[in-house]
Amino acid sequence: MSVLISGSIALDHVKTPHDEHENLLGGSASYAAIAASFFSPVNLVGIVGHDFPQPHIDLFKSRSVDLGGVEFSDGATFRWSGEYFTDMNTRETLDVALNVLEAWQPVIPEAFKSSRVVLLANAHPENQHAVLDQVGDAPLFTIADTMDLWITIARDRLLALLKRVDLLVINDSEAKQLMDTTNLIAAGRRLCEMGPTYVIIKKGEHGALLFGPHRFFASPAYPLHQVYDPTGAGDSFVGSIAGYLCGLGKDTFAFDDLANAVARGTIIAGYTCESFSTHRLEKLSPDEFETRLGEFRDFTRFA
Repeated sequence: MSVLISGSIALDHVKTPHDEHENLLGGSASYAAIAASFFSPVNLVGIVGHDFPQPHIDLFKSRSVDLGGVEFSDGATFRWSGEYFTDMNTRETLDVALNVLEAWQPVIPEAFKSSRVVLLANAHPENQHAVLDQVGDAPLFTIADTMDLWITIARDRLLALLKRVDLLVINDSEAKQLMDTTNLIAAGRRLCEMGPTYVIIKKGEHGALLFGPHRFFASPAYPLHQVYDPTGAGDSFVGSIAGYLCGLGKDTFAFDDLANAVARGTIIAGYTCESFSTHRLEKLSPDEFETRLGEFRDFTRFA
């Protein structure tokens, strides 16, 4: 059983106080796919250009990521350039070149339409709707991620999307913006009333909140001694959730399944921050993951 992930695949140029790198694997779907592959095979849907490096393609293939839904275009790959400052919470986007992504319309291969879990990684709501239109009623569970840009320029389509998904993942400032409130708890509850059964509000270095029917779960972040590059941490988080749920092989998911998924996403997101791009995830072993997950259980247990 595979998870279907649709979204952007990019080449990133990232500068932090620690170092600077170009032509890094980036994009919401890329991070989500690598993270999800720890728990489940992945069917990836996206677009890249002629300049997309072969090592990135080889990485996807080595992680059981099926590229049958990736369009290889003659144009240039979507590129993003950004710089992080001393506290690593402040980021400036230096340049964005949409390139082949600008006119891209997702096309879901027939073999992918039977995917039981679908993750609509951060992308324009129109593209997210297009994926759901093509997979129909086949998915067991649908997840959508979003960002402040779509709240500003495509609010109506985003609100319509909420009625079509089982889980919305959104960060704290975006939740407040979308629900026009300064209270995160109120924002989470209101978002559940907009359609999704579950809502996760990401709080960056302060963890995440999970809202469900008459249930609530709060998770801290894993305490990191050093953050080298937080790019893609949120995408890794939601990708891990999708992959974990898919890997359970269940016909339905309970609130506790979502809570367990949040814990695992938190661990993977932490590892993402420990190096540039997906470099740390590429070297992550199952034993390392289980060790940190065990530590996380100890950190969050009390009598």
